Amino acid sequence: MEANLPKRKETRKSLRIKVISMGNAEVGKSCIIKRYCEKRFVPKYLATIGIDYGVTKVQIRDREIKVNIFDMAGHSFFYEVRNEFYKDTQGVVLVYDVGQKESFDALDTWLAEMKQELGPHGNMENIVFVVCANKIDCTKHRCVDESEGRLWAESRGFLYFETSAQTGEGINEMFQTFYSAIVELCDNGGKRPTSSMSAGFTKEQADTIRRIRSSKDSWDMLGVKPGATRACLLSTAAGTERKDSGRHPLADDCLVSRRDEVNKAYRKLAVLLHPDKCVAPGSEDAFKAVVNARTALLKNIK
Repeated sequence: MEANLPKRKETRKSLRIKVISMGNAEVGKSCIIKRYCEKRFVPKYLATIGIDYGVTKVQIRDREIKVNIFDMAGHSFFYEVRNEFYKDTQGVVLVYDVGQKESFDALDTWLAEMKQELGPHGNMENIVFVVCANKIDCTKHRCVDESEGRLWAESRGFLYFETSAQTGEGINEMFQTFYSAIVELCDNGGKRPTSSMSAGFTKEQADTIRRIRSSKDSWDMLGVKPGATRACLLSTAAGTERKDSGRHPLADDCLVSRRDEVNKAYRKLAVLLHPDKCVAPGSEDAFKAVVNARTALLKNIK
């Protein structure tokens, strides 16, 4: 008779994890944590002094997770306080303000600081990172678009979410995905699964998109050395002997060479960034920019 009784569902052992927040001052790290843990938003800015510590419990896949959260101050003069808290971390919430480009540019500096404090035996490959593009409610002041932030995160194998601590947008989804990834890491012996580290695009594609974003003109965008226009070449060739119909063979030969150079550079970038072949964030805009740059240059070289 006992054999027919339904089996009791085994209760999985609770898991304790350590999570830290990183990012410049005033990007909203504490507000994100408060929004998730306390379901409230604090509009008045209160600077974190050194470290704020909190504990919360969450349920992930029918398993109780005890989360120790260390909210680290973003000001540089608190470095001597926060440098002791990088070790034994399973997850990092890396935050920047979409309206402050400098906070986005500082993300690499934060990673470098953590790597330095973990030392030669520390392995950042086995830590789950989630990048929060925060304050998306402030649309008028936004200067870092989604594709730029997503490209930075995903090219490093990091999670990426658009969040607003003020409205709560993206906060719950971000933490649920973040904690699930940490549980998966712990169940995998403390190593990130290979699938979660794959960006789906190459470093070359990511670097090319960044270069195109920061290019100063069409020549720079295509990676071609600036060349002379037809007018300039005609002026240079003015002293040479003209052949039939007043043409300047030297100028014409140079223009053909420049057109070929532009087309060759364009074809290389088109193969790399074509939306049908590249899934990197921002690849479609980068491809359109390359097409426009080629058109502009060829028009100028006629």
